[in-house]
Amino acid sequence: MELRFDSAAAACGPLAPMLLAVPQSVKRDVQEIRFRAGKPIALSLPGKILFLTGRGELVHTVTPGCFFTDRPILETLFRQLCSFSVYSHQSEIQNGYIALRGGHRAGICGTAVLSQGKISGIRNISSINLRIAREIRGAADALVVKGEALLGGLLLAGPPCCGKTTVLRDLARQLSEARKKVAVIDERGEFAGVWEGEPQNDLGPCCDVLDGYPKQEGMLQAIRVLSPEFLICDELGGAGEVEAVLESLYAGVSVIASLHAGSVQELLCRPQAAALLQTGAFQTVALMDGRAAPGKIIRWMKAGDLLENRRDSDGDRGVCVHRLEQGASARAAG
Repeated sequence: MELRFDSAAAACGPLAPMLLAVPQSVKRDVQEIRFRAGKPIALSLPGKILFLTGRGELVHTVTPGCFFTDRPILETLFRQLCSFSVYSHQSEIQNGYIALRGGHRAGICGTAVLSQGKISGIRNISSINLRIAREIRGAADALVVKGEALLGGLLLAGPPCCGKTTVLRDLARQLSEARKKVAVIDERGEFAGVWEGEPQNDLGPCCDVLDGYPKQEGMLQAIRVLSPEFLICDELGGAGEVEAVLESLYAGVSVIASLHAGSVQELLCRPQAAALLQTGAFQTVALMDGRAAPGKIIRWMKAGDLLENRRDSDGDRGVCVHRLEQGASARAAG
């Protein structure tokens, strides 16, 4: 993991020496490096945030010795991450990120440039979130032992930064190494980290990667030409994606996917979750813990039981809102 941190830091040009001076014991736990205009560089670790000084030291609170990122530094960093060719990354930037060598991803925040009501670019960069690709062998062991559950389709639910992608990446590798034909729909380049056609992460010998494909088109393409046994993708939810999941089910493909939901209550209240569960493509749902315990699965559930416990959302919207508020309060208290 220290080498992963170093490869991400190396992409930061003139800021790299400061980042590379971070202690090895910290590097292995860093999930994100945050650059914000007028704010100090922040390192996000499980359960805490550390700020970087100009000498590469780390402090728990903002002090005058911290290295503050101004707008010119952000603009330079942005161009550096684009390899000084912003145009070649335009399609990624429209979706708010830049894919980097090594499987890392830089989320871009600024002022949206609109064209015919759609985002065509971003200007006045105000912050950059560099997410460290974490390839952890064994992260999916808890899923692999549930072999039959995988065959029946699995929906992995959890809040942001809980390790969903890391677990699914390792699951793809383990299934592939077990000589199962796996197709990964890698819309945002987070699974395989493809760089110039070559995956930067190890997904095993029997895995095909559809890099940059929108999930719906990627799933249908995989069914048509790759004959997968398992189809893996991240962050489902759109109406077209639900239709593609149905097509996969009819083709006899086991679908394994993730969905944002911080609790059972939030999962039950999300119309997208209900639509996915009603397809019958997911017999099992696994709920993950928060960012303080990335990769940890805290509950296994049958999709049928969840559907039985879910009330009609049209007549129970108030209860759903109340549950969402309760879930948010519980996480804040925890």
